[in-house]
Amino acid sequence: MKSTNIIASAVLAVGLLALGLCVKSGLNSFTDRQRVVDVKGLAEREVNANLVTWPIMFKEVGNDLPAVYRRVTDTNNQIVEFLTSNGLTKEEISIGAPTVQDLQTDRYNTNPLPYNYAVTSVVTVSSSKVKEVHSLINRQGELFSKGIAIISDYSTRITYDFTDLNSIKPEMIAEATQNAREAAKKFADDSDSRLGKIKTARQGQFSIEDRDATTPYIKKVRVVTSLTYFLED
Repeated sequence: MKSTNIIASAVLAVGLLALGLCVKSGLNSFTDRQRVVDVKGLAEREVNANLVTWPIMFKEVGNDLPAVYRRVTDTNNQIVEFLTSNGLTKEEISIGAPTVQDLQTDRYNTNPLPYNYAVTSVVTVSSSKVKEVHSLINRQGELFSKGIAIISDYSTRITYDFTDLNSIKPEMIAEATQNAREAAKKFADDSDSRLGKIKTARQGQFSIEDRDATTPYIKKVRVVTSLTYFLED
C-alpha cells in the first residue's frame, strides 16, 4: 500500500511539474507576443488633374430690361463661339439661367444710379481637356478685347480635380505598407529582435491637394498607413 501511495504521489508530482512548465511556457509565449512596435508608412504621388471647371461670369446693366437681356444673350454666344472654335464641344459648355437685380428697389442704396437693372450670366466649362482649357484661360484676354468684362470672385473660381484615385490606390497602399515594414524591420534589428507578423493594420485617409499655389492643375496625393508588428527573439 505504501509503495502504491509513493508511486501515485510521484506521478502526481511529475504531472504538476509538467503542468507548471507548460503554464510557464505559455506565459512566456504570451508575454513575447505582446512585444510590439507601432509604425507608420507614407506614400505620395504627383498627378495631373483630369477635370477642370471654369465658370465665366459677366454682367450687363441698363434701364431697358429686354435690351439688357439681348446683350446678355449675344455675349453668351460670343463666349461659346470662342470656346468651340478652340476645340471644346457644346457638351462641355453650359449656360446658367441669368439672374436679374432691380437696383432701384435696393433699400440699402440711397445714392441715385444711372441704370435700373443688372443682369448676371455664367457660362461654365467642365472638361477633361485640362491642358486645352488651361491654355484658353490664359487667352481670355481675347474676350476682354471684345468688350466682355469677366468678373472674378470666390463663387466663380477655377477648379482642377483629380478623379481617378482608384487607379493608383493599390500601388500607393502597397508602397506605404512596405515603407512601414522597413521602419519596423529597422527597429527590430536595432533592438536585437526579429520582426513578426502584423498585429493590426489601419489605412489612413487619402488626401488630394494642390502641389502649390501656382500650379493647381498638379495635385499631390498622399496616404499614411499605420501598422503594429509583433517582435520576436
